[in-house]
Amino acid sequence: MAPGSRDQAATAGEVVAVFGAYGHTGRFVVRELLDRGLVPVAVGRDVDKLRELAVADGPLETRQASVDDPASLDQALSGVSAVINCAGPFATTAAPVIEAALRARIPYVDVAAEIEANADTFAHYTDRAREAGALIVPAMAFYGGLGDLLTTAALGDWTKADEVHIAYALSHWHPTEGTRAAGRISRSRRSGRRVRFTQGRLEYRDDAPPTADWTFPDPLGTQPVIAEFTMADVVTVPSHVPVPEVRTYMTATAARDVVSSDAPPPSPVDERGRSDQTFVVDVVVRTGDEERRASARGQDIYAVTAPLVVEAVERILSGRVRGDAVGVVSAGALFDAADFLSALKASDCLELLQ
Repeated sequence: MAPGSRDQAATAGEVVAVFGAYGHTGRFVVRELLDRGLVPVAVGRDVDKLRELAVADGPLETRQASVDDPASLDQALSGVSAVINCAGPFATTAAPVIEAALRARIPYVDVAAEIEANADTFAHYTDRAREAGALIVPAMAFYGGLGDLLTTAALGDWTKADEVHIAYALSHWHPTEGTRAAGRISRSRRSGRRVRFTQGRLEYRDDAPPTADWTFPDPLGTQPVIAEFTMADVVTVPSHVPVPEVRTYMTATAARDVVSSDAPPPSPVDERGRSDQTFVVDVVVRTGDEERRASARGQDIYAVTAPLVVEAVERILSGRVRGDAVGVVSAGALFDAADFLSALKASDCLELLQ
């Protein structure tokens, strides 16, 4: 198969459960599954919201389930080939849905951006998933997944690095309520401290994050950023790349947006339901005196998560993965990163800059 091509015929008709299907990101995921010929089953706690979704995107099968009712989760995952968890906060939902996926013997993929929730998934399920021959893929989203894929592509034939730097330039960041809720839980778990990945481990600090300037690809150029604005990449990248330092950066304007109580939620501006938000992700990896780079840009960080996670599920179901595909595995370890990114480019949801 040519790089970047899809084998949609191999997965057409496969049934995929979407937990949290009526949420902001979940709706994008349902539409992406339909567009690719897969069959989504919408799963969630709220029956009325499930019905509204079925009317809007129907015909669509819906199943009511709650994370505090294992039997309902088992029923919701009956007869499906995989489950995508879009329901945050993942500190609450990840473990129950993973447990249900293990009982159902199906792959589990989520879009968690919460650092601690992703770290918990690796810590608590790596051995169990391997013993069960199961596959769990956390953070298969804009944060965690895309940065990991770009990092892996930039590494090329390098098997390790001294430093990984991932810089995000967002035109603005109008957060969903789910993003706000996840942020509140993360801050509570950290007792208000910030986190960074240094000397091969997560470190919690009470001081303010440093500021810096980052030179993004043209036409953005040099922008002020919050350095150590730590995202899920500090969990996904070190899970398979030996690297002592992983730093993530966020443009200062977007960082202010996401913590502002006045920032509105995303508002659709096109027929695909995307907001007018644009983004650039710029990755630099260093080993000794050598440096390699990979960058991409696109529109709407929530919307682009849908092709990311659905592309992952398609590849899992059609066997286009690296290694034995068991355990808890991040995007960069599981997939051919360059080929995966080429597929996203071919679907017009991402532009590769270098």
